[in-house]
Amino acid sequence: MISNGPLKVFLADDSLQIRQRVSAMLSGAEVDVVGEGTTPATCIAGILDLHPDVVVLDHQLEGGTGLEVLKAVRSADPAVHFVVFSNNSGPAYRRRYLSEGARSFLDKSTEFDQLAQAVASAGRRDVH
Repeated sequence: MISNGPLKVFLADDSLQIRQRVSAMLSGAEVDVVGEGTTPATCIAGILDLHPDVVVLDHQLEGGTGLEVLKAVRSADPAVHFVVFSNNSGPAYRRRYLSEGARSFLDKSTEFDQLAQAVASAGRRDVH
């Protein structure tokens, strides 16, 4: 695969512990965590400012939801891809996020080990 540099990833999660775990897991030659946010407003502003390739997005954010972030960013910058990573993983949540344009939806408690592959897939979907 021809690469044009590391995949730029933004972490949108209200838990510092989760952001640290995800950042440690993803950081490496192929991924650069370029920003983080905890509220819908800081996430939207950071994503639109930094133009990451992929956003790892939680449903529950401080003062709002990841769905607000997904909708706002997808309408302003449809090139940004989303991987939803949440404990709120019921079928209704999955359907809603996927129908709004998320590339994938993972459950934090049972699919943590699949996150790196989901991020790589979302960010490099156009390169096979």
